[in-house]
Formats: sequence, C-alpha cells, structure tokens
Amino acid sequence: MTTTPPTLQDCLALDAQDPLRDLKQLFQLPEGVIYLDGNSLGVLPAATPARVAQVVTGEWGDGLIRSWNSAGWFDLPQRLGNQLAPLVGAGPNQLVCTDSTSINLYKVLSAALNIAREDAPQRKRIVSERSNFPTDLYIAESLARERGLELVLVEPEEVLGALDEQVAVLMLTHVNYRTGAMLDMAAVTAAAHAAGALTVWDLAHSAGAVPVDLQGAEADFAIGCGYKYLNGGPGAPAFVWAHPRHASRFWQPLSGWWGHAAPFAFTPDYQPAEGIARYLCGTQPILSLAALECGLDTLHAADALGGMAALRAKSLALTDLFIELVEARCAGHGLGLATPRAHAERGSQVSLTRINPAEPSGPSGAYAIVQALIARGVIGDFRRGDGAAHPDILRFGFTPLYIGYADVWHAVEQLREVLSTGAWQAPEFNQTHAVT
Repeated sequence: MTTTPPTLQDCLALDAQDPLRDLKQLFQLPEGVIYLDGNSLGVLPAATPARVAQVVTGEWGDGLIRSWNSAGWFDLPQRLGNQLAPLVGAGPNQLVCTDSTSINLYKVLSAALNIAREDAPQRKRIVSERSNFPTDLYIAESLARERGLELVLVEPEEVLGALDEQVAVLMLTHVNYRTGAMLDMAAVTAAAHAAGALTVWDLAHSAGAVPVDLQGAEADFAIGCGYKYLNGGPGAPAFVWAHPRHASRFWQPLSGWWGHAAPFAFTPDYQPAEGIARYLCGTQPILSLAALECGLDTLHAADALGGMAALRAKSLALTDLFIELVEARCAGHGLGLATPRAHAERGSQVSLTRINPAEPSGPSGAYAIVQALIARGVIGDFRRGDGAAHPDILRFGFTPLYIGYADVWHAVEQLREVLSTGAWQAPEFNQTHAVT
C-alpha cells in the first residue's frame, strides 16, 4: 500500500501545532536560510552578542582582574558543567567545560589506559570503529605509539566481537559523524565491562541532540563538543566527564595549574584537585565560556516544554519527514540512505549517499549538490568517502530548537530542483573549498 507524501500544507499545519515552535526566536537566523548543519556548527543564540559584549566591556573593561572573583569567572568551567550535566545524564560536580574535544580525549584516554595498566597490565589494545571521527583515531594512535599499544579499528558490526582479554579500552562515538547511526551506550558499555575493558564515549554528535544517560549506562569516561548542538559558537570549549569511581584515581597527563588542588598556593609540586576539577589544565577562555553559557541556555529553554524528551520526539519527526520526502520526491537521482531508519539507532541527522546515474563508476557529485543547495539557502555539508563501503555523504543535521516541518519540505524541494535540473553540474559548484 502506498501513501501520499506530506504536502507543504501538511507541514505548515504541523508547525502550527508544534509546542517548540517559539524556541526559534532564541536564535539569529539569516533571512531565507534553512540551516541543516547544526551538527557541525550551531546557530548563533540571540543573547550571545550582548552577553559577550558585556563580558568584554563590563567585566573585562571595567572589572579587570577583579572579575575572576566579582564576575564569577573562576568557577565558570564547573558552573557550566553543572548546567550541561542533566543533558547527558551526569551528576552534580561530575563534568567541566574546558579545552577542546581532542585535548579532553587525550586526557581521559590516558587516564583510562593508566587504570587498565594497573588493573590488567596484559591488556594492550585500544578498540574503535574504523569510521570514528578522525581526530579521535589520531589521538588514540598517538597514545598507542607512545605506550607500545595496538590500536584496532573495526567495522560497527564487529565491535562486540573484538572485545577480548587483550582489550584495555573501547573508544567509541555515540552518534557516528558520517552516518548518524547511534549506538546503544548501555548495552555496549555492559559488553565492554563484561570483557574487562573500560569505555570512552565521544558525545560530540549527541549532547543536546539525543537523550544521554552516562550514569545510567555505567560509562567510564566521556567527552564532547560545545559548538554543535550546544550552540556555543565556533571553537567553543568542549566538556569532559569521568565516572566518580575513576575521577580521582589518576592524574590526567596535562597537569596544569587550573587542575591543581590549590592553584593560588603556587606550590612547585603538582597536587591534583579532587574529582573532575583535576581535568582542567590552563587558564580558562572566559569569552568563549560566556558564549557557551548562552548556548546552554537555549537547550534549557525547552525544559518547561518537555526538555530533551520533547526535543528528541521532534527530531525524530523531522528526520522521518525528511527521509520520506526525499524518497518520494527525489527518486531516480541516485540517492541512498546511510542513516538507520530505526529510531533507537538514529541520531539527529540524515546522511544521504549518491551514485551518479549518468556515470555510476565516476564521481558522485555529492559535494557539488551540497554546494548548489547552499547557494539556494539550504545549508548542509559533505563528507568524503573512500570507496563503495564508505561512499560520499550529503549530511543534514536537524536541530529541533530552530528547524520546523515546513523547513524540511522546502529543503527537499530545493534538493529535487538541484537534481532534476542538473544545477549542481555548474563549474562554480565543483570547485572544492578548504572546508567541506
């Protein structure tokens, strides 16, 4: 039995009934833009420019160094950590916002390997997905070389089978950056623990997008990004979490003064702070943390409307609609679906693959299609593949705070026109930029 795909009028009706629709007013979106790239860089919150200006002119300009105390700069990493914690299932004072995702991964992976070395020195392997985000793999490769360990990369379906008596740490991203496939954190963590391994989770494409329960899943360590679904701005501070059973067990390797038990005692020897505070390192980027706080405020604006559960329900409805419309309106143009259909296995993005019908063995045209869409005001992005098993990806992120159902309909209509007219073949869309 076939069904008629939703019309624009159907989508407008869904927007009118959407209890989250007014949250879009919390953001500054350019007129005429449908932004489907919040999984790469979130939209500017409307409150951020004034807040950052206040920090610059008032707290820095007038308060000067006094603002470390009077404006609460000193405890910003912990305060924002406590603001973020409920979104990822962490407890009070278990998470701090600081440094970059890569640096935080280096910290927690080092700590996890130290624990493994003490508890089971025969374990010499770090296991991860071959399609994990590259910076995660680069950090793991560096630590493996430094410590004489082996980094083992497997396909997603091979992860559980790779857990044996040699594995020290299983390092995974909760939602895959390419496909949007989401792992069952609790089940995978339980399997790793049963095999005697620790888990390190990257939440870069999860935090603020899907419900996460770090404590409920009994995860060991987690890190994540502040500038995607958390709307903290380009290069926003990331975050780091360690389960309380691990947090005070080892030094993290970047033992800077901000992670000292008493930074202003100025002792010549390092004495780590208790708990997650030891995962801080150097002086904190106050302007960036202030912007991140505005981003976190946009997530908490949904609390009275159902919080993460409501955001997740709308996210799934938006991605379901996008998949249905693409398959109905863009059929015959070589598009495939890389993202799982099952809700339990899907993050908040939809990734499409493409085989060029006119040249099946040649270039996919995926990059040029995305560029043509961007020129029409529909902003997604492109991720290059490396063959049939990992094809080129047209990637679209759906942030329910500011994306509506009619936005989805219009985005698919523009995609249909780009494909049916061959507009993507224009030379200007086939010139590769530095950032794709």
